[in-house]
Amino acid sequence: MARPTIHTCCYDCVPCPEGEMSNITDSDNCIKCQSDEWPNEKRDRCLPKVMEFISYQNDTIASAFSCVSVFGCIVTGFIFGIFTSYRDTPIVKANNRNLSYLLLVSIILSFLSVFLFLGRPNDVTCRLRETSFGIFFSVAVSSLLAKTVMVCVAFKSTKPGSPWRKCLSVKLPYTIVSLCSSFQALICIIWLSISPPFQDLDTDSYPGKIIIQCNEGSDIWFYSMLGYLGLLAAVSLVLAFMVRTLPDSFNEAKYITFSMLVFCSVWISMIPAYLSTRGKNMVAVEIFAVMASSAGLLGCVFFPKCFIILFKSEMNRKADLLGKREN
Repeated sequence: MARPTIHTCCYDCVPCPEGEMSNITDSDNCIKCQSDEWPNEKRDRCLPKVMEFISYQNDTIASAFSCVSVFGCIVTGFIFGIFTSYRDTPIVKANNRNLSYLLLVSIILSFLSVFLFLGRPNDVTCRLRETSFGIFFSVAVSSLLAKTVMVCVAFKSTKPGSPWRKCLSVKLPYTIVSLCSSFQALICIIWLSISPPFQDLDTDSYPGKIIIQCNEGSDIWFYSMLGYLGLLAAVSLVLAFMVRTLPDSFNEAKYITFSMLVFCSVWISMIPAYLSTRGKNMVAVEIFAVMASSAGLLGCVFFPKCFIILFKSEMNRKADLLGKREN
């Protein structure tokens, strides 16, 4: 470019455009860096782009998520120990203690699934991370749905000659959990068979960075998995809300209602945040949703019972659960 106030033979060098470099003085052309490289500040050579993902090394986000996940597993395991130690007390036996055990195991697995989101993703972890939390949460939500159905059936069967007594069997809750979870597993199997998630390198979104992320493969099946999970949660929420005031002796539907409200709120708010972020922030949003919903299920369903078991043992009697507390 000629200088306007000096001789026409004098020129100023113009920097190369973004993404290009030149290491030859007074060159008329610039060389474009490869897709995995980016020019330095002087734009005289190409350097490897920075790899971006939630790394275990020198990344406070990974450390924070790991600590919270481990803490959640420890708390859930502690509650599992309380329930097994007091398994013969009325408050544990109420609402099917085996379903409570299954719910606690699924919550532990949900906390552990967080580690699939941390570290450099590859094809295996991408396939496991997107399907594992869907299956684990479907087991948890279907367990709560089975608990709610049993409350409703138990109340209906108290009427003389009620046909609901035929449904009051041990197999009914396990049938509900098996069917609901199996359908989610079928969605995930079809998804993995047709268009599974895979590792994707995004070289265009941010200058100088390569975002290593998971591509869902098929958005239809990804949102089908989330949609079915949302359907289960919505059905559980509506049914638990309807039966929360039934005068049943072992009604815990109000706790299930609160847990489903927390669960639905977390995932409804997660979707726009997930779609509006990129890179490791997107993964962080998904991890937060997994941990927050797991903590919501754990706190709303089990904390009130543990409080009674540990600090209000006088209330852990059949007479209190029946609403006939002795004065």
